[in-house]
Amino acid sequence: MIDVTCAIIRNEDDEVLVVQRGESTDHPFKWEFPGGKVHPDETEEECLIREVKEELSMEIVILGKLPVAEHDYGFKHIRLIPFICDTLDELPFLTEHLAYRWLPAEELPSVDFSEADITVAAKYLEKIISERKSPVQSDSRRAPDSADDEELQSMVNRMISMQEAEWIATSAIENPAIFDKLLEYSFSDDDKLAFRASWTLTKVCDKYPELIYPHLNMIIGALANLDNESAMRSFLRIISLSDMERISGRNHGILADHCFGLLRSGFSAIAIKAYSMEILYRLVLKYPELRNELAVTISMLQPEGSAGIVSRGRQILKKLAGI
Repeated sequence: MIDVTCAIIRNEDDEVLVVQRGESTDHPFKWEFPGGKVHPDETEEECLIREVKEELSMEIVILGKLPVAEHDYGFKHIRLIPFICDTLDELPFLTEHLAYRWLPAEELPSVDFSEADITVAAKYLEKIISERKSPVQSDSRRAPDSADDEELQSMVNRMISMQEAEWIATSAIENPAIFDKLLEYSFSDDDKLAFRASWTLTKVCDKYPELIYPHLNMIIGALANLDNESAMRSFLRIISLSDMERISGRNHGILADHCFGLLRSGFSAIAIKAYSMEILYRLVLKYPELRNELAVTISMLQPEGSAGIVSRGRQILKKLAGI
């Protein structure tokens, strides 16, 4: 029996990511949920995070678990361990798969999955339908009602459901002290805490973007020294959706330099490059003299970029041509 993890990764539109296997694999051209074999020295969760990062260059937050699906393929017998995850990265960088698709849960039954993944897809759709019919009732766990460090850090670190993430985000909206703590945690040396806190902040800012405005200039000033790539993604996403007029003119220049540097870097993640493109496009609307530099930089990414970056780059180039 081989233990294998898989991720049901959802984006901001509640669509699910599926990927297609290559011709020379055990299940040629079949679709699956990304994941891989559990190593002896790691937990199931550690395996999933590692595999998704290696295969897709994506960061995920694990929010729940579905029942294990066992299947005997004849040449191997696997125990498929599925986790429900969220991500801010909508542009996977495929290193092992042929293609990817984002699909509503209702379309999963039409996908040509491997047998074990068929079972997982059915269980996930069953869960979604059940939740829509019977909204989740609150349980013994509760949203934080104060900015107490120990309680709030513990809750952020152990988020295991979307409901808990929404609780914390709602508390941050209602209590500025909790919002400030999430912002503080986003710059923590504890990578897990920083990622989950900054990810929760994106949910807060999606609903009430004005809450982040007093902090935008501080965040931009701190980006150059931010080593946590996961938190960087969250902050760039927040900035890409913010009103540029809320940022000081001096920081417009700092932000432009930083984003151009990320685009030209060979080490920046796909999502970071995508958010950088969008931020720079929005700066071009205010400073048209940046147009040619952005167009040239994006064009240089096209020959070697992933399919997602190439597509996003073409969209931005088309918009630049209209300026």
